[in-house]
Amino acid sequence: MTKKATTKTATTTATTTATKKYAVLLRGINVGGNKKVPMAELRALLEGLGHGDVATYLQSGNAVFSSAQQDPTALAREVEAAIEAHFGFRVACLVLDGAYLHAVAEACPFPAAELEGKQLHVTFCSEQPGPERFAALDGAAYLPEEYRIGERVLYLYAPDGLGRSKLAEALAKPAVVKGIDVTTRNWNTVAKLVELTAV
Repeated sequence: MTKKATTKTATTTATTTATKKYAVLLRGINVGGNKKVPMAELRALLEGLGHGDVATYLQSGNAVFSSAQQDPTALAREVEAAIEAHFGFRVACLVLDGAYLHAVAEACPFPAAELEGKQLHVTFCSEQPGPERFAALDGAAYLPEEYRIGERVLYLYAPDGLGRSKLAEALAKPAVVKGIDVTTRNWNTVAKLVELTAV
């Protein structure tokens, strides 16, 4: 992958403003005909917001871009507002910088290199879920499936895939995720996003 410049010169001053590479993850789009967001339109929307190096990955709501904005939360709210204005519905968005995604991959408690991508998933959270959210969840009852809590993420090992995972269902219940925006990606997608946001 060709490395792109990480700084840009402002046209009105002699200073330079550092840019960062980000991934934006959209929750629950293009599923069962609901909340259709064509990737070409998403790319155009992000470019219209002034972001550079825009690209999308798959059809499930993954995009990357570069921006001088340093606040991922502010970027997420900006993208959410633009999507609602353009498409007419709200989509929860998480904006994650490349360094964070790399750290998430490095901290994986499961042997990712030994597993199929469909067996390992990461649920990204808009805020850190506290241990009290998991107090009523008996992990032993779901073995061999397992989960671990990371930095604003949940790692899920589901050997038979997410679609057949009882633990995934339990982790998606309101007792665990109420009040938090969450969206899940398999390990193949996580690895690709790490690659696309590398500098």
